[in-house]
Order: sequence, then C-alpha cells, then structure tokens
Amino acid sequence: MAIQPKPSYSFEDYLAAERECVDEKHEYVAGQVFAMVGATYNHNLITTNLARELSTQLKSRPCTVLSSDMRLRIRTGDACTYPDIVVLCDEPRFHDGRKDVLTDAVLVAEVLSPSTEGYDRGGKFALYRGLPSLRQYLLIAQDRLAIDVFTRQPDGRWLLDACTDPDAEVSLDSIGCTVSMREVYDKVDMEPAVDRSAP
Repeated sequence: MAIQPKPSYSFEDYLAAERECVDEKHEYVAGQVFAMVGATYNHNLITTNLARELSTQLKSRPCTVLSSDMRLRIRTGDACTYPDIVVLCDEPRFHDGRKDVLTDAVLVAEVLSPSTEGYDRGGKFALYRGLPSLRQYLLIAQDRLAIDVFTRQPDGRWLLDACTDPDAEVSLDSIGCTVSMREVYDKVDMEPAVDRSAP
C-alpha cells in the first residue's frame, strides 16, 4: 500500500488562507499546517494573569505585551506560530504591510498543555531560538506550580531557571520585570476535574 504524501504549502499560501479563516487558527512549520485546539480555563487565566502583570510593569516603558492572537514568523525555521504571550521592546517589525505577523520578539511565553508540552519544550523552542532578538522563553505549567525560564547567554547558550516555589519571584531580566508565582497563578484551580457522570 502506498503512503499518501502530506500536502505541502508555501508560507505565503498558508498566510493567505489563515487571513481568510475566521473560526480557527493554524500554525505553520516548513510546509505543514497544524490546527490549534481551544485552550482550557486555567490556560486562559494564566495567560491573562501574566499579560496583566507584564503590561502593568511595562506601562511607561517602550515595551509592548501581546497575547495569543498575534502571529509570529520565524524565518530561520520557515514557521509561523501564535505564542500565548509575546513581548517587544523595540519598534515592531512585521512580515508585510498588513501588520498582523511579527518577525521578532524579546520574550515569548507558552502555557503548557498535556498535548503540546513535548513540542513546546523541544521543536517549538528550537524554532524560537532562531529569532535574533529573543532573550527569554517561558514555559508555564497549568496543572502544577511550575515556570521554566530559559535565558539566552552572551555565548548563545540557554540557561534554565526552574521555579516551583509558590512564594518565588520570577526574574525576567530581558524586559526588566519580576513576576510572582502567586500573581501568575491567581485564581487557578489545580484540583483535578471530578467525573460527575459516574454512579
């Protein structure tokens, strides 16, 4: 039995179709298009909490915080993603005049889901490392108190700071901010869901 080849798309074909799509979002990696699934309540709470904290601290500074609907083009990996949070500290650079696809960021944060955690830690992080001005990458768990902060060192290596203490202050040196674990996880319920349909 012959294996059917996967369809392959150019970035421009993907972008044209994505701009027309109103009900779904898709990410693009090297000719392949992947549908994104909806986020959980905890995922949305964490994203909102972090965006609020960063926006407040950066209010009078030349940095901008954007969340979840802004596309980010990574040319070195021929990819386009929808990060949960992107922080810019320079004049934004866009793929084209539509100004709906960024081409760089100083900080990117992803809230982990069971179905995407491996990719967010591996393949997606490898893509993001191709962004010239990216200085920090945050991975935030939604089922436990855990924030991993990867910081680019002057020699190009990435240093991990893993935070699990509920009283910890997480330092984001790339944008001159500090966020507390308590604020990031404000109102987030870590209790597992109970199946009420069982007798």
